[in-house]
Amino acid sequence: MLSDPIADMLTRIRNANLLSKPKVELPSSNIKEAMAHILKREGFIRGYRVGLRKKKKMLEIYLKYSDNGKRTITHLERVSKPGRRRYVKKDEIPKVLNGAGICIISTPQGIVTGEEARRLGVGGEILCYIW
Repeated sequence: MLSDPIADMLTRIRNANLLSKPKVELPSSNIKEAMAHILKREGFIRGYRVGLRKKKKMLEIYLKYSDNGKRTITHLERVSKPGRRRYVKKDEIPKVLNGAGICIISTPQGIVTGEEARRLGVGGEILCYIW
């Protein structure tokens, strides 16, 4: 049992990315699937797939690299942690690297990027920063 499955997901992606692995596999959940969907839509990963392995739902994330082997994801940072949650109002949503990166926020409308949360006019819990 993990105390912070989102931090585990980010750490697995970070480690596989540093070793230039083509994919990373981790236990699946609705939040992890929503985060993988955002990473795919924003162009940080090639794709993802949910499947069964030994009767467990697993999430496979296919990492993306440039033609010369450079990593697309250079930094992943968990912001809100189980011991210290970080919530923001709609007008306090941070811009990551002046728009070059994204923040993923858990809102009442679901898991969205910081830009989408600003557009929807909602705040929430900042899950992570990615660039």
